[in-house]
Amino acid sequence: MIMNTIRFATLSRCTQVIAGLTGFALVAAAGPLWGAVSSRVEVRGAQFIPEEDIQRTCGVEAGVPYSDAELRDIEACLMSTAVFERVSLYRESDALIIDVVELDTRPGRLSGALFYDSQDDVTARLSYERENLFPGVYGALEVSFNPEIKRLDGRLIWDDAFGEGLDFGLSVYGEHLEYDDRSYAQKSIQIEPQLAWRPDDGIRIEVGMGVRQYRMEGVEPGASPLLMDEAISLGEVTAPYLRFGLQLNNLDGDEAVRMGYEASLQQFFWNLGTDDVLSETRVSGRIYVPLQPRTRLVLGLRGGAVLGMDGNSPRAVDRFFPGGEAFRGFAPRGLGPQDGDDVLGGDYYLVGSVELQRQFELEHGPNFLAGIFADVGTSWGLDDDRDGLIDDGWHRRSSLGVSLTFDVADIPVSLYVAHPIEREAGDESQTFGLSVSARF
Repeated sequence: MIMNTIRFATLSRCTQVIAGLTGFALVAAAGPLWGAVSSRVEVRGAQFIPEEDIQRTCGVEAGVPYSDAELRDIEACLMSTAVFERVSLYRESDALIIDVVELDTRPGRLSGALFYDSQDDVTARLSYERENLFPGVYGALEVSFNPEIKRLDGRLIWDDAFGEGLDFGLSVYGEHLEYDDRSYAQKSIQIEPQLAWRPDDGIRIEVGMGVRQYRMEGVEPGASPLLMDEAISLGEVTAPYLRFGLQLNNLDGDEAVRMGYEASLQQFFWNLGTDDVLSETRVSGRIYVPLQPRTRLVLGLRGGAVLGMDGNSPRAVDRFFPGGEAFRGFAPRGLGPQDGDDVLGGDYYLVGSVELQRQFELEHGPNFLAGIFADVGTSWGLDDDRDGLIDDGWHRRSSLGVSLTFDVADIPVSLYVAHPIEREAGDESQTFGLSVSARF
């Protein structure tokens, strides 16, 4: 994690001091003993820095007859790392004690950013994160906003809270969405305690139980009668929910040369204890296949399904709206079952992609990643099709395009140009997509 990286980077400052101590072992082997020999080394006072790191940093070993002067040199070595307020080495019975008091070196980051993408336009984002916000606890908070979007995402994670590989977390998420291409707005807020088990570096299993409050509001006059009925029947729901998650990750390398695979499965049971229980499933996955140096094939799949569990029906705020980055060539919320000018979303969606990418390295210019891709899929299904007046069947859509990713003055830029090949009447296309983020 971030903390480990900083620890090793900081502790490496004492390399020069270590060089002055490398004669300890040689002296012990070849010369007379002028200090008592300790059979073990014990570190006391460590909170955030692993004890083995403290011991290894200046080469402290059991069985070496350190003189008092050498113990003072080791203290100076450890103090030179600038992560301790105080260091003391002394003998206690058969042990050599390294007693430390750590400085408050909990790394934190406060940053602001302006993002532009073709889906959400210009969005301001303010974020804060800190390792060891409390002992052993990672904390993060992110706020995003523009005229159409207000989001808050916060989380606390206790690594190994209940033993090795068993974490505890607490998350809070809220949003208010009022897109100008929709005839309604939606609000939601949820809080969720969760457990996560990491049986392996590439596997994470999560179980969460939380409470969500959400509503559909502000339906415009002249909107689809289905949307009006759904807003009235929903009202405001506050109810518990269950979540089960599985994440697989076997990726290697940074974004431009990444290989391996990643996959995610999320299962929700919303509105427990009410007459409106919903089952929602979300899946996503991506495989990076190397073809030759700097060339790879990227295969992607994402999809979802939402179902009423007791004869009830999902509403627009529950359904899926692929498009934009999720289905290049089509506008955000630009495809699926429609009623007049209103895209209603689908109970199901599925989008697959195939992309051939190659990394280019320029001698006098930025490196960039270029690709050619094909996306195919759709969104379909309504529990209430108004007696057949709304076409909610499976209608395949597809698109072809090219993509380009590069950095300009350390600002990441991602763009694509795509053209729909298969589309339905009423679908809204989007030929050009752009994502730019600038942090400050």
